[in-house]
Amino acid sequence: MLQFMQYNTAMDSKPLKQFLSLADTLHFGRASEICHVSPSTLSRAIKQLEEELGASLFIRDNRSVTLTAAGSRFQTYAREALDQWEQLRAALMDASGELQGEISLYCSVTASYSFLYDILSRFRNDYPRIEIKLHTGDPELALARVLAGDEDISIAARPETIPKGVAFKPIADSPLLFIAPRQALPGEQAFAQLAREQRWQQVPMILSEGGLSRKRVNAWFSAMAIKPRIYAQVAGNEAIVSMVSLGFGVGVVPQIVLDNSPLADSVEVLEVTPTLGAFQVGLFAQQRKLHNPLVRALWQQLKNDPVSSTNK
Repeated sequence: MLQFMQYNTAMDSKPLKQFLSLADTLHFGRASEICHVSPSTLSRAIKQLEEELGASLFIRDNRSVTLTAAGSRFQTYAREALDQWEQLRAALMDASGELQGEISLYCSVTASYSFLYDILSRFRNDYPRIEIKLHTGDPELALARVLAGDEDISIAARPETIPKGVAFKPIADSPLLFIAPRQALPGEQAFAQLAREQRWQQVPMILSEGGLSRKRVNAWFSAMAIKPRIYAQVAGNEAIVSMVSLGFGVGVVPQIVLDNSPLADSVEVLEVTPTLGAFQVGLFAQQRKLHNPLVRALWQQLKNDPVSSTNK
């Protein structure tokens, strides 16, 4: 019988968090990105855990990673152990009478430009002994990092369905915009004009590889019974603005990205009907994390009503 409770999390919770990232994603590449370690480092950490426990936690082959029965049991234990550790830390902080410690926050670079000053300025004044550990990266990872316990709070667009156990607080609405280059390449028709004439089959589209905006664009074209001409699929909305500004095609980006882009003057926003649904941007946190007085202090300072990014 595995004696999971003998594993001591009080000294170092990192191995448990790394295990949970892999257990949640079942992908060494994605889990290592979430944990900010190399896949080989993550593999060694998992192997050391398995040696300490005397049991295999994962079944690995060249194509997939799956949890063993022991891995599923240890997943439950790891979550409970980290919860207990957080509850103990929270109780000790409450007893001390002054909040101090560290909150981890994850968002895209664009979100850091758009929202962090408003979110953190008053909070830093009220709680000077709380340190903010900021990580920036792909917004598509924001929710996964919160679910894996790697971040206390993340900033991202609200998905169609919020996972169970996750709290969301809106902070801004940002429309999704079709953008075209202001100047056409030599020998090319003006893409903006083609779009205005509804000749979408002739318009090269530059779209996100995936995520919420791609889903909404796909649904928009499907509703219009149009098969789009995909010129490029890229990771990152900033890259879409860059490619559009260079004259390669028409793209779709959230307005907050365009508002903060140094290339905004090189593109024009197209009036397209029907419009795409706006992004609702906000904070994500595990509901259990809101029992932590540090996380709760930040969460409660924010307004409940989202504002439009056009007013920022």
